[in-house]
Amino acid sequence: MRIALFTETFLPKVDGIVTRLRHTVDHLQRHGNQVLVIAPEGGITEHKGAKVYGVTGFPLPLYPELKMALPRPAIGYALEEFQPDLIHVVNPAVLGLSGIFYSKLLKLPLVASYHTHLPQYLQHYGLGMLEGLLWELLKGAHNQALLNLCTSTAMMEELSSHGIERVDLWQRGVDTELFHPDLASWEMRSLLSQNHPESPLLLYVGRLSAEKEIERIKPILKAIPQARLALVGDGPHRQALEKYFAGTNTNFVGYLIGRELGSAFASADAFIFPSRTETLGLVLLEAMAAGCPVVAARSGGIPDIVTDSVNGYLFDPKADIQDAISATIRLLENQQERDIIRQNARKEAEKWGWAAATSQLQDYYQKIVLAKQPTAAV
Repeated sequence: MRIALFTETFLPKVDGIVTRLRHTVDHLQRHGNQVLVIAPEGGITEHKGAKVYGVTGFPLPLYPELKMALPRPAIGYALEEFQPDLIHVVNPAVLGLSGIFYSKLLKLPLVASYHTHLPQYLQHYGLGMLEGLLWELLKGAHNQALLNLCTSTAMMEELSSHGIERVDLWQRGVDTELFHPDLASWEMRSLLSQNHPESPLLLYVGRLSAEKEIERIKPILKAIPQARLALVGDGPHRQALEKYFAGTNTNFVGYLIGRELGSAFASADAFIFPSRTETLGLVLLEAMAAGCPVVAARSGGIPDIVTDSVNGYLFDPKADIQDAISATIRLLENQQERDIIRQNARKEAEKWGWAAATSQLQDYYQKIVLAKQPTAAV
């Protein structure tokens, strides 16, 4: 099968969406499919045998890490040359609209997927009054598709409640070899804790952006004076966070990738994740695969992954942060319970390999393509 994949973000950017897409492209190619990735220009022209067609873009004012790539006629020529059987648009916003347009023009089946809870992001950037309009725009785009995939049951319900049709689940996936408890190391613990490896080590991994609500970790850190906090990642909110966490035991580590990232997860005592805008929270599954106990907000797709007091801890994001403080202290003070949580987290993650997630996606593709084929005359 030949799949044209339109995405608003791809390598070399590092985030949960890109992680899912690069593993998906890899596994699709391995199984004999051909993938053409159409994405904002990022300097790469190939990934795991798939051609990457880069479209010139410009940085978003509120989020310079992201590029807005506008549709252009050359995309149509690239599609004509590639001759796809199907178009898949990921988070259709700007470039994805081009994918929708060409699916109609070329009479190709269209699949869309929803990964970023943009309507909830708006309030974190002072644009909450536009939420209703954004839902209408999303509905208009997604309802062009024959299938709309979500990465959690909570997001399926959310999209359906706003009039988006033909919604189904694209199961989670994680690299259980890269993220493994065996990668724990004293050296990584020293790096993350700024040479205080004996102290309790709290970890956050992800974008440093307003919608992640990283500020909510500060009361947890202050309630455990001997603890250290490592923030792994980067983003537009970093300078504001550096000011906010000034005077605390906080280390802004920057990006880590590959085995170093796996080692960071495995070496920490707790992974703190306060975001209330997650469609899935892939980074949580990575932490769990590495055996790192999770303390996360009971919101969005997170309860699909974390079962409270079984393989992690959930706190009420609408209440004050005391729930999260209590869960973190309980985790740090009870070694036996922490070990059980670690084991259960790893067991949960082992259920969700990328091969199974991509096989499910390929089945969806095949059903959509077959359904669009004209019935043969008898």
